[in-house]
Amino acid sequence: MTVLAREIMTPSVKAVPQSWTMDRFTRFLTDNEITGSPVCDDEGRIVGIATLKDVAEFRWNASEASDSEARLTPEEQQEARRLRMFIFEEMSRLPVEVRDIMTPIVLSVTEDTPVRDIAAQMMEEHLHRIFVTRDGEVTGIITTYDMLKLISDNDLTRRCAQ
Repeated sequence: MTVLAREIMTPSVKAVPQSWTMDRFTRFLTDNEITGSPVCDDEGRIVGIATLKDVAEFRWNASEASDSEARLTPEEQQEARRLRMFIFEEMSRLPVEVRDIMTPIVLSVTEDTPVRDIAAQMMEEHLHRIFVTRDGEVTGIITTYDMLKLISDNDLTRRCAQ
């Protein structure tokens, strides 16, 4: 008997408003011991996903030197670094919202999707989480942690092997 999405999904999806600041979002992830969350609009519809990786990439990109700096003299490089740090410090005074860092693409599967298909899609798309839907509404989420249930639960393992 095939194992389906609804059998391993986490049904309680913790979505955050796209208007939250990045700092509030990071605290939320830490408090809930998770690494990512769906993002919802003002009407509560899922419009994307944001993760700790998105936060790290935003911070990294804001302070990273460009390839063109290699062509500058040491004095010009030092001045470019000073200006970049000034801009980064000024940017940090403005609240960055979740909508600014989230990935707006929402990939999903239905509750009746076999886990083998889900695993293939997650591998192909390099995903750590995918939404589960019924009639177009998000009913759960499957993470790489949920996929580990297929290994740790003997009954699920046997059913997957069939």
